[in-house]
Amino acid sequence: MSKNLVIVESPAKAKTIEKFLGNDYQVLSSFGHIRDLVEKGLGIDFENNYQPQYEISPDKKKVVSELTKQAKNADMVWLASDEDREGEAIAWHLFETLKLDRTKTKRIVFHEITKDAILKAIENPRGINIDLVDAQQARRVLDRIVGFELSPVLWRKVRPSLSAGRVQSVAVRLIVEREREINHFTPEVSYKVSAIFEGKDANGATVELKAELQQRFATKDEAKAFLEQCITAGFSVSDIVTKPLKKSPAPPFTTSTLQQEASRKLGYSVSQTMRVAQSLYESGKITYMRTDSVNLSDLALNTSKAEIISMAGEEYFFRRKFTTKTKGAQEAHEAIRPTYMNQHSIEGTAQEKRLYDLIWKRTIASQMADAKLEKTTVHIHVSDSKYEFLSTGEVIVFDGFLKVYMESTDDEHEADGEATLPLMKKGEKLTAQEIGAREVFSQRPPRYNEASLVRKLEELGIGRPSTYAPTISTIQNRSYVEKADRPAEKRKYNMLKLKDGKLSDQTLTENTGAEKSKLFPTDIGVVVNDFLTEHFPDILNYNFTANVEKEFDRIAEGDIKWTKSIDSFYNEFHPMVEDAIKNSERQVGERILGVDPATGRQLAVKIGRFGPVAQIGVAEDEDKPVFASLRRDQSIESITLEEALDLFKLPRQIGEYEGKEMTVAIGRFGPYIRHDSSFYSLPKGDDPMKVTAERGIEIIEAKRIEGKKRIIQTLGENSEIQVLNGRFGPYIVYEKANYKIPKSLDPATLTKEKCMELIEAQSGDKKKKKTKKK
Repeated sequence: MSKNLVIVESPAKAKTIEKFLGNDYQVLSSFGHIRDLVEKGLGIDFENNYQPQYEISPDKKKVVSELTKQAKNADMVWLASDEDREGEAIAWHLFETLKLDRTKTKRIVFHEITKDAILKAIENPRGINIDLVDAQQARRVLDRIVGFELSPVLWRKVRPSLSAGRVQSVAVRLIVEREREINHFTPEVSYKVSAIFEGKDANGATVELKAELQQRFATKDEAKAFLEQCITAGFSVSDIVTKPLKKSPAPPFTTSTLQQEASRKLGYSVSQTMRVAQSLYESGKITYMRTDSVNLSDLALNTSKAEIISMAGEEYFFRRKFTTKTKGAQEAHEAIRPTYMNQHSIEGTAQEKRLYDLIWKRTIASQMADAKLEKTTVHIHVSDSKYEFLSTGEVIVFDGFLKVYMESTDDEHEADGEATLPLMKKGEKLTAQEIGAREVFSQRPPRYNEASLVRKLEELGIGRPSTYAPTISTIQNRSYVEKADRPAEKRKYNMLKLKDGKLSDQTLTENTGAEKSKLFPTDIGVVVNDFLTEHFPDILNYNFTANVEKEFDRIAEGDIKWTKSIDSFYNEFHPMVEDAIKNSERQVGERILGVDPATGRQLAVKIGRFGPVAQIGVAEDEDKPVFASLRRDQSIESITLEEALDLFKLPRQIGEYEGKEMTVAIGRFGPYIRHDSSFYSLPKGDDPMKVTAERGIEIIEAKRIEGKKRIIQTLGENSEIQVLNGRFGPYIVYEKANYKIPKSLDPATLTKEKCMELIEAQSGDKKKKKTKKK
């Protein structure tokens, strides 16, 4: 029997740590939190100073039983959960639940899983930091109060089964407000003038020079007048300015910057980044992944120096000590970095390899020399004009950290790197090969993607490293926000061009507004946001939410008692809830679009029982109102009267097939074709108003072929047993229930008898599980 029991949160972490400790240590996992606030009721005792009421999670009872047994047999129990507030809370819950002896329990923390770090932690144990535990309890209690009290208000006033949360609701508000900015945005038009000149360089060779006019013209007439002036104008190099520039590397990763950069460079979602980073940490490859610190340890700095000198030379090394600017940075004391800087790559999944490579490059680059550049600007004079053209270019004199890594940005319209310019002489005469004035439009505000939303939340001080990923997942899971792509739209623009002394005027077309993995508010998200903003302005206020985070920081530092903080919040919050229940109207986000020309009745859009709908008429009319579901690509805020009227043209008959009518309609789950009592969903991109009979037949046949591929075989006198291909492999369907097929069996050769044998065996297991649950 081992003398020491070490308890961590995850089996992967346990497995890694076990390799570093001798036979005297047994390492077990708690599989995360072992207890939480009770599921039934609020779980907070208001009569007893907001004391939380905890219960062991049903799926953790077996784990707790095993840990209790092993703890009794150990001479010393080491609580080795993560070093942040949540980890401290896990350690405290283990101490309380397992009823550990204080004299036989030690708390250890480490921010990397290496042998040295683990042994150092064992040599320097401490007690449980109750201030950190209280900060986590305060967060949990406050969020439970907000959710528990706000959600029933939404059920009554908006729609059943809705829910609200403190940080999530603020995140939704950001997305809704940005969408409204975009909807109300009117682009400003101007004309940008660019030119291609030809001349001689310093060596006498003929060269081409691209340049742009500094001035933009507000109207077509102004642009045209300038181009007409250029027909007889002369062009020459009036000045050449060369300036040295330098670029410095970005700091090592924090949680939020890793999430942002992994999104930009690798296309990972925030939750995917955290899942992969957790795996890298638990296998001992990187340091702790929930941190707001940009600091690097002396060991990391020294090993980085050795790697840089070995890899690139002494001149590429420049030691930097970054300091954390984020207010209230949490307890993790170091940035995210590889545990061993000499390990340039790792074994693992493709996702793990790519994320590790990103972390390694960012860490190494942070300790490398600045990149030195030279920026040259050529000024081109236009005779008899107050305007001048500029041509700019950059040359990398010394690549420095750029040899390894360059940080990306969220700027969708970021220009490409500037080109190298030919060596020109001042006074050189130039010939204009082509001058163009292009109509350009100001850019609307960009929609948030997951990375830019994390950055905004961090800027506002809302949330902490451990909350960004769950917040973004929650608002999508609750259908308040959806992550989607949107195709580009065609837009016409004007182009004036001067070439060979002739001026042309053309109308051309460009693609604009394409969206990739952007966050869009849903109609229900907009309605819930508007209701909460109106009736709970303080809860949805960005400063309030940021101040709550600061309050948690003060609790963690031991400056205030957590119960006092909760009491102060609740005494202001609860009256708002009671007022909203008594004095607010039911909110369905109704927007009146106008009048139906056919009936003269009001046409409006609103949230219905199964989603957004258009409605002709009102309840008070003699005739009942008529409803039509909005399409998935339409929203209450932006749909027009004409688009809403089109919805009532459905269902529409598009022709016959196999002697049966084909009908296109829109249902709860989107547009579909109905044919011979079967339903066929329209693929993305097919407009229900434009689908033809030929296209309808194509869709029906494609779905039938897909269905045939799904059926492996049917068995029984009445085909009551089906063997099907599913998302996770072949399975059996019998009496509306699904049954697994073992991998050792070939689904195509199964007999009725063998299927019934599998069904009976698995039915018995299901009954046992149900009995156990009861």
